[in-house]
Amino acid sequence: MYKRQPGKKRFIDYPRAGKSGGRRWVPSWKLVTGTFLFFFAVLLGAVGIGLWLVQVPSAQAASQTQKNVYYWADGKQMVVSGGGDLNRQIVPLSKIPKSMQNAVISAENASFYDDSGVDPMGIARAVVNMAKGGATQSGSTITQQYVKNTYLDQSQTVTRKVKELFISVKVGLDMDKDEILAGYLNTAYYGRGAYGCQAAARAYYDRDCEDLTPSQSAFLASTLNGPNLYDPNGGYGAAATKEANTQRAKDRWEWILRREAAVSRMSKAESQQWITKQFPMPRDPKVATNKQGQIGYLTDLADNYIVANTGISKSKLDKGGYQIHTTFDRSKVDELTKSVGKVYKANIKPKEREVDKHVQFGGASVEPKTGKILAIYGGKDALEHYRNNADYTGVQVGSTFKPFVLAAAMTDGVRDPKGPREQPDSERTLVSPKSVYNGDNKVTLRDYDGTVWHDKDGKEWHQSNDGDEDKGKISLRTAMQFSVNTPFIQLGMDVGTDKVRGAALAAGLSKEQLASITPTFSLGTSAPSAIRLAGAYATFAASGQQADPYSVERVEDKAGTVYDHKEEAKVKRAFDSNVANNVTDVLENVVQRGTGTSAQIGRPAAGKTGTTDENKSAWFSGYTPQLSTAIGMWRVNDQAKSQKFLSMRGVGGQESIHGASFPAQIWADYMRGALRGKPAKAFPVATPIGQKIFGEDASPSPTPTTEKPTETPSESPSESPSESPSESPSGSPTPTDTCDPLDLNCKDNGGNGNGGNQNGGANGGPGGPSTSPTTDDPGGTGGIFGGPSGTRRKE
Repeated sequence: MYKRQPGKKRFIDYPRAGKSGGRRWVPSWKLVTGTFLFFFAVLLGAVGIGLWLVQVPSAQAASQTQKNVYYWADGKQMVVSGGGDLNRQIVPLSKIPKSMQNAVISAENASFYDDSGVDPMGIARAVVNMAKGGATQSGSTITQQYVKNTYLDQSQTVTRKVKELFISVKVGLDMDKDEILAGYLNTAYYGRGAYGCQAAARAYYDRDCEDLTPSQSAFLASTLNGPNLYDPNGGYGAAATKEANTQRAKDRWEWILRREAAVSRMSKAESQQWITKQFPMPRDPKVATNKQGQIGYLTDLADNYIVANTGISKSKLDKGGYQIHTTFDRSKVDELTKSVGKVYKANIKPKEREVDKHVQFGGASVEPKTGKILAIYGGKDALEHYRNNADYTGVQVGSTFKPFVLAAAMTDGVRDPKGPREQPDSERTLVSPKSVYNGDNKVTLRDYDGTVWHDKDGKEWHQSNDGDEDKGKISLRTAMQFSVNTPFIQLGMDVGTDKVRGAALAAGLSKEQLASITPTFSLGTSAPSAIRLAGAYATFAASGQQADPYSVERVEDKAGTVYDHKEEAKVKRAFDSNVANNVTDVLENVVQRGTGTSAQIGRPAAGKTGTTDENKSAWFSGYTPQLSTAIGMWRVNDQAKSQKFLSMRGVGGQESIHGASFPAQIWADYMRGALRGKPAKAFPVATPIGQKIFGEDASPSPTPTTEKPTETPSESPSESPSESPSESPSGSPTPTDTCDPLDLNCKDNGGNGNGGNQNGGANGGPGGPSTSPTTDDPGGTGGIFGGPSGTRRKE
């Protein structure tokens, strides 16, 4: 060992085998204690300096509110709203019932009256989590939340958290607990633009705060956990539906009542008594009177986009002071409103027909290549019907989903029936629209490998066609033309419903709005919003380029621009351009000769009708190169406690409602007005793609026979288009290939029995005897695209 000498560091020898001992330094206890005391003193000094430097700001200045100003796409002012419209009423603690105080304390900070007002460990966790870039956490006491609401902004930063800690310490030392509690209850945000429990009591129950029951108090306390997700009326985003929010609110409400008993702020007997009673469902929200018509839907859509896509929180947005520049085109909004109103006034008579009550329309227009939402129809009036029908409604879209099945088949291909379920591209076969499938009614559904498909109960699946019609062996192009179900449900099985889902997502549909995967997924059991559906069809219009729909171009405050969409804009390649162009070519045929003839507008247009089981909804979604629009129609009593979709059979005096009827009429009338003065543009030419495959039970026979002609589309328009095309649609490639005898478009000298209305042969001559119920023309001349007698060719 070394001898320790005065002033020298102490070393201790640790002998090692075969070598002389090494030396290792071990600090003395005095050095350790001194170092600890030094750093502790530095920490105390830093805290002291922090407390000295950080001053409690003025609550009056922090609580000031301003207006938000919304602008149309052309820069003209749309409406002034927000800020000063908020119902912010301060009431003394004596006017806030004990039940409200107890509910909030139990849920938010049970030790409120005993703690120091800060939770250092909670703040430390939040700071560490934010430093790592993770999700923010409040970790806050009621005192800290009061400080944040009254003196600070809602930003989630380390600096703001440190300020919150220091100010909370000062407030905790200087203010009485009752004063802090009253301040928190009067400044907290409860949703619906309500700051403070008095404003919340009025917004949700139309009563003063002091009249709240313990059950209502428990509900209002639950909204403090995030009103967007706990307001039973619903919020923004696919996760905040009425149904999901109501369930969350009920669960939180019950938990708070049980929590009050657990922390001795309510007896167990009283807690159980309130739980066994009915959930205190709040009333529907009231909309500011300057948001009548479509304005309320437009501003809500813009607000939801801002909260979801910028750093501006809902509570911060509600405090106002922003200039919000939207994408909305006022003339197109007016055109869409007029088009819906025209059809409604002429056909929907709720005073005369019981079945015409509760009819709803929703629609949206999106610009291809940019994703700008140019127009929406959210309902008759935002002051009367609160849910925005252009946004998520839960309404299934039916056969308007079939284009995504076709896009998947041309992108990923069908699987080799002899191969495994998961197959690489090399084992798959890309599909041509000329491919042939069995279009008969109730064909046995098969898995990709040819085995019979059974449902969860072990039963064979036999899909029905609209009207239970048999179509025989039919090409995919013709199956889309007449909206035949059986070919597309089988095609979805052959490609794989996972690939169909992938195509829908690539086109721009939201995964939250897609249905669970079953065979009928390919037939439109999903419920995308009108905005999302129009946006997804815009991807086909843009030759496969996808842009997410958006409603806000720019947000400014007094300091300048706080959000600019140009910096966020992303356009991505969803499909190969020829895949998208082939989809367009097939959908053009739907409008020219199929179920969508009532959507003809005198210029090239592509689209698809959609109708769901039991006639509960009907859609038409279509596009030109410049504009994509989706129109939906359904019945639901939006005032009923239990929301359910009703059948539309008999609505408008019609036996049944299809996408080809009122939705297509609205679409056509709106598109004519919206595109007035704009030059007609042709779609890009589609070139051949994939191989002509034959689905199960559709293999070609040695001597092909002509597919039996279809006299009328399975989704028949209720009437001829109100305005005939002024010119033949341009942009469609002139077909020169040999006529396919399995294609319903194959005509011989005028259609050979299919003339007289709108389904005669292209360049064909006189047709056979008319079979159309909408005309007395005995045979016609080959339809609106017909001409002099010609040779056999394909349309």
